[in-house]
Amino acid sequence: MSETVYKRNTGFFHQVYHVAWSDLMFLKHNFINTVIMTIMGPILYLIAFGYGLRSGETDIGVSYVAFVIPGIMALTSLSGSFASTSTRINVQRLYYKSFDEMMMCPLSNGAIVLGKSMLGLVRGLMGCFLMYAIGLVLAPELELTPLAVISIVLSCMVFSMLGMLAALLAKSHQSMATFNSLIILPMTFLCGTFFSVSDLDPIFQGILYCLPLTHSSLCVRAACLPGYLDFPWISLLVLFLFGVVVFLLSYHMLRVRKI
Repeated sequence: MSETVYKRNTGFFHQVYHVAWSDLMFLKHNFINTVIMTIMGPILYLIAFGYGLRSGETDIGVSYVAFVIPGIMALTSLSGSFASTSTRINVQRLYYKSFDEMMMCPLSNGAIVLGKSMLGLVRGLMGCFLMYAIGLVLAPELELTPLAVISIVLSCMVFSMLGMLAALLAKSHQSMATFNSLIILPMTFLCGTFFSVSDLDPIFQGILYCLPLTHSSLCVRAACLPGYLDFPWISLLVLFLFGVVVFLLSYHMLRVRKI
C-alpha cells in the first residue's frame, strides 16, 4: 500500500493515535513513578513560596496561597509537559534512533507533531489537576471553571509542542540542557507564577509578556479566581498563537527533515 493510499484510508486522528500509542504505554507502565516525579516539584514550590516566603492576603483580596496555586499549576503545565516530550524525543532521536524509523512510516507530519505531544499533554494535565486537588484543601476560593480547563489544556499542549521543537533542534544532550538553562529556567521564576507581573517596571513587563508562561499564568489564575480577577482573553489568544507558531515550526522541521 502506497503512502498516499495509506494516508487517505486512515484518518488524521487515527494516525495521531498510532504515533502516541507507544508513549502512552510507556506512561501506563511507569504511572506511579511519573505521578511522583510530576507532583513533587509543585508541592515543593508550594511549601517554599506559599508558606515559606510569604503569607497573608494579596491586593486582590485572596490569600497568597490561593494566588500562588494557579501560578504553580501553570508552571506544572510547563515543567511536566515540556520535560516529558523533550526528554522522550531526545532519547529516541539521539540514543535509540527510533524516531528516524518512525519518520519512514507513511504518517503525516502534523499527526507526528500532535502524536508525540500527547505524552507531555497527559503528564501536564495530571500534574495540574493533582495540584488543583491539593489547592481545594488549602484555598477554598479556587474554582475549576470551564475557562480554567481550557487554559490548562491549551497550556499543556503548547509547552508539550515546545518540548518537541526543542528536541528537534537539539543536536546533543548538552544543547538540550543549554535550552533548559536559557529558556525554561528563567520562565519558571519570572513569568508571574509567584508574583503579579503588573507590579514590575513596564520594561520588564514587556519582556515577560513575550514569554508564553506569563500568559498561561494570567489565564489559569484568572480562571481559577473568577470573582477576583477579570479573565485576560488577549492572553488566551496569545497563548493559542504561540501554539500555532510552535506547531508550524515543528511541522517545518519534520517536512524538510532537518533533524
